[in-house]
Amino acid sequence: MKQLNKEKTLGASPVTEEALFNRLLSLECRRCERTGTPFALMLLGLNKLKDILSPSAMRAITSSLGGTMRETDVIGWYENASVIGIILTTLNGTERYIVESSVVRRVRTVLAESLNEDQLEAISISFQIFPDGNNRMLHKKDSCWYPGHHHYGKTNYLAGLKRSIDVAGSLAALLVLSPLFAIIAVLIKLTSQGPVFFRQTRIGQSGREFTFLKFRSMYINNDPAIHKEYIRNLINNKIDDSDGTFKIKNDPRVTAIGRFIRKTSLDELPQFINVLKGNMSLVGPRPPIPYELESYALWHRRRIMEARPGITGEWQVYGRSRTTFDEMVRMDLHYIRNQSLWFDLKILVKTPFAVLSGDGAY
Repeated sequence: MKQLNKEKTLGASPVTEEALFNRLLSLECRRCERTGTPFALMLLGLNKLKDILSPSAMRAITSSLGGTMRETDVIGWYENASVIGIILTTLNGTERYIVESSVVRRVRTVLAESLNEDQLEAISISFQIFPDGNNRMLHKKDSCWYPGHHHYGKTNYLAGLKRSIDVAGSLAALLVLSPLFAIIAVLIKLTSQGPVFFRQTRIGQSGREFTFLKFRSMYINNDPAIHKEYIRNLINNKIDDSDGTFKIKNDPRVTAIGRFIRKTSLDELPQFINVLKGNMSLVGPRPPIPYELESYALWHRRRIMEARPGITGEWQVYGRSRTTFDEMVRMDLHYIRNQSLWFDLKILVKTPFAVLSGDGAY
């Protein structure tokens, strides 16, 4: 077996476990049936290689393969240790034969880097685009959408160290910022009726719901329908807004003090409590509201599967509210693939400057 390119292997994205992959495939089938938007499924049969190659060699092959896929693709075990599945979710109207020839050629090229000719021939490859007018949708086992809590791309040691930094950082922030907490609380109570904190259900890592905290910036008893409609249109690219904002400009539901604390991101400070409780991290993707998830495409969902949500992240520092929704998700996926303590530190250092600039904040 040829020597694998180490950089490609180490930089590869994780291969999703069988139960989760097939649940995601089922969800993509339902989306396809509902919207008519096609997707492709490629299956690579590795069963004949199991008796030839060691488990470590098999893992190296799948890792190398995972590193060649687009961020919008999903790669995982269709059948554990036997069949690898690749879901291509964004075909952009490309003809089937072009998609198939391009992807098969790319996959064979990658496999040829680690397999000899006989081993390569032992792999069976099938390719199908859905819907095609003749095929029924695939509905495999209806297993749990999310498996147990995993730290993809990180060793247990790094995950533990990240959690230690989260606890120390959130404790320090709560202690140092306690006078500011008191001032904001008084201003909120003096300028509008209602509680100091705004509590909302959000979706965390692996689909777990938790209570998300912010300083209240809106009047109480407001109608969330305006935001639901806005988010739905934003995700589906139906908003004609060059700023690509994720918050409604001049939102009538926002109080006077609310506009100030939202502009300066001071409304986010109570999330240090979420970090201390373990629902969130200092750095990670932003946690979505449950009704946002209803409009997510399959590849969007990866941003909540593979990392604990954070107070700040790559999007907040480099994109903020100037990016489109898809660009924001791609930034989250880039962070997930490349997360490290050094990357977290760079984001944490840049965050105050992004907040002080106020660029893209509403």
